[in-house]
Amino acid sequence: MTLPESRFDYEAPVPDAGELGVVHFIAIGGAGMSGVARVMLAQGLTVTGSDARDSGVVTALAAAGAQVWIGHAAAHVDVADTVVISSAIREDNAELATARDRGLRVLHRSQALAATMSGASCRIAVAGANGKTTTTALFAHVLTALVQDPSFVVGGELIGQGPDLGGNARWGVGPHYLVEADESDGSFLVYRPHVAIVTSVQPDHLDYYGSAEVVVEAYRAFVSTIAAAGVLVVCLDDPGAADLGAWARAQGLRVVGYGTDPAADVRITQLSSAGLSSSATVRVGTTDYPLELPLPGDYNVRNAAAVVAAGAVGLGLDPGEIVRALREFRGVRRRFEHQGTVQGVDVVDDYAHNPAKVAAVVSTGRRIADERGARFVAVFQPHLFSRTREFAAGFGAALSAADVVRVLDVYAAREDPVPGVSGALVADAVRSVAPDRDVRFIPDSQELLDDLECLVAPGDLVCFIGAGDVNDLGPVLIRRLAATGTAPS
Repeated sequence: MTLPESRFDYEAPVPDAGELGVVHFIAIGGAGMSGVARVMLAQGLTVTGSDARDSGVVTALAAAGAQVWIGHAAAHVDVADTVVISSAIREDNAELATARDRGLRVLHRSQALAATMSGASCRIAVAGANGKTTTTALFAHVLTALVQDPSFVVGGELIGQGPDLGGNARWGVGPHYLVEADESDGSFLVYRPHVAIVTSVQPDHLDYYGSAEVVVEAYRAFVSTIAAAGVLVVCLDDPGAADLGAWARAQGLRVVGYGTDPAADVRITQLSSAGLSSSATVRVGTTDYPLELPLPGDYNVRNAAAVVAAGAVGLGLDPGEIVRALREFRGVRRRFEHQGTVQGVDVVDDYAHNPAKVAAVVSTGRRIADERGARFVAVFQPHLFSRTREFAAGFGAALSAADVVRVLDVYAAREDPVPGVSGALVADAVRSVAPDRDVRFIPDSQELLDDLECLVAPGDLVCFIGAGDVNDLGPVLIRRLAATGTAPS
């Protein structure tokens, strides 16, 4: 079995960052692209970029020294030596087409990131269908607290605490360099980590891979890139990750398992959650360590246990110091992020975009709402037509535990519309699982906000879910409810 063809050769040698010259980023404001740009700026490289719209991220990059244009134009690559893109950038983009015509070096975002890692003697990569952003963020927090001057790039914005955390990237001169390794397009093969975490292996990104079997093959290829004498850390509670660990062990690789499974090297016991926090006991060897995490959900305890396993076994850090550092974690934007409370209504936002992630978010929201005797209102925006088509039934099952479900239309991202595929498929799937559920497909965001403004009542927990622009709606709802003076009862 072979992996899908790509525009990029992820097995080719990666140039050192110092060889890249002037680096131009197309869509520089993206979650992944902006982190690489920040590190390159910190390394002293000349960085330019363009983006379709202005944002706080774009403004911050400009303040850090990047020259940024709003809108795309061929002239933006006039002084570039290297152009960096993500898989979402199409070949007919004016800047990319010009770069190709001029024979400029074109790198995938992951290759550009790998170029910045050339001087790191301890490379750490976190992969997985679910939980990789939060796990990477937790690990970044721990490394910043416990080791000397680490570097990291995370696919989400850390909620900062002091000058060394906040944002999605940090450049340090220490030996440790931590990255979130995105599996969506096969680009996680470039990093050659010494320590790798795989949180889960599940069918996703089938628009690229085509089948679940090829997804498994891709993760095996990722494991095969781990450096000699390196360590693979896997979640034994996830069947796909557990199987990957067994396969890796058979290849002679050192494997460390974590989770509630009795066979785990780092075992979770006494797991509990209350409100927006959770706790557990984490056993490393024969010693138990109390873990108190300011994040809700069993899945986040597993993410934290991954950090304990990789930090203690992979890096030799003290487990007690790791769990103490984890208590101070502030969170990640768009990962069950509390956006505000108004008139007794709590509004949160989450980036979940595959069925397993959505199920975890809904389970957490359901528990919190039950604790307070209130309703959980889930507002879901499907991401990608291909994913919606493949997993509509799974999304329906995941959302059916909410008291109220509202579904927006599909956020297309890099895809063209697919006839017959819309958010209505997900709403219909919820009804098929829970016929009595209050569910509506509302493709217009303003109509949706009108509906929510009339619907919500004091005590309700409203969660906006999805990887598109649905996160913009929470603050608008908060402003609307504040303007009315009272939420409906």
